Amino acid sequence: MKVGIVGAGAIGTWLGVKLGLAGCDVSVLARGESLNIIRRHGLTLKSGDQAWRIAVQVSDEASRLEPCDLVIVCVKAPALHDVSKSLQALTGQNTTILTAMNGVPWWFLQGFGGPLSGYSLQSIDPGGEIAAAISLRQVLGGVVHASCALESPGVARHHFGEGLILGEPAGGQSERLSRVVGLLIGAGFNATASMQIQRDIWYKLWGNMTINPVSALTGALTDKILDDELVLGFVSAVMQEAKEIGARLGISIDQEPQDRHAVTRKLGAFKTSMLQDVQAGKKLELDALVSSVRELGQLTGVVTPMTDALLGLARLQARTLGLY
Repeated sequence: MKVGIVGAGAIGTWLGVKLGLAGCDVSVLARGESLNIIRRHGLTLKSGDQAWRIAVQVSDEASRLEPCDLVIVCVKAPALHDVSKSLQALTGQNTTILTAMNGVPWWFLQGFGGPLSGYSLQSIDPGGEIAAAISLRQVLGGVVHASCALESPGVARHHFGEGLILGEPAGGQSERLSRVVGLLIGAGFNATASMQIQRDIWYKLWGNMTINPVSALTGALTDKILDDELVLGFVSAVMQEAKEIGARLGISIDQEPQDRHAVTRKLGAFKTSMLQDVQAGKKLELDALVSSVRELGQLTGVVTPMTDALLGLARLQARTLGLY
């Protein structure tokens, strides 16, 4: 199978190397320093004291790469608008496009959401340009449950987790969903099919939308955030707002914030992806993680003062740093 990786960050490198080792023909769309290094040295994945390296086709122009059977989009949400315009060169009529990204995707309410079904989220895709560039017919949703960090361009370290959840935007089972899940299982991932991928996206977002921006604002690792009683109370209040939004959308969460905090605490002290982006001077994916929740609150009639405060503070910091 020909697999294209769009976004050779930590997750993209992790996916690309494991799929390459499983026999897939991997190509990578990359830019800048990453392009030159991957062209010379390929992709490298480290885990513990082991390391694997694969050679890949790489270019900064999608038209120079062959069309793929599966394209995995791993870019951060702020980059998707520009990337979406080049995806057509990587796809054929039967190509599946798997979104392996954090936060609420542009297709979140397509074929889902009751009265909101089909609504285009302006916080994610203002003007509908992403939707116009990427055919929903080709999209599979994905949720990543793994921790990886990019040590240097083309070199990722895997810390823990092999989880991948995939699902059709409109829900239910399909032949291509089974096929891609099988491919990922064969490559060593803990891949499962979801009959309602929006529920899995929302559950992961439930933790990410708070811990990520709070860590970016404070510079704190997750253990320090969880140990601060006042901060934890604020985080829990934001989560309660998101829980109510999910309930009105039909994707209820049957846990309380403290249940999710316990899961996060088991992961130990780690640096969130958004804090890593602040320190690296990269654009922050606040819209996919927080602005989208605020917009969904407005659409479902849920008042979100705590979410608004979190978004306002994190957005102001990001604008001040030139990262939003």
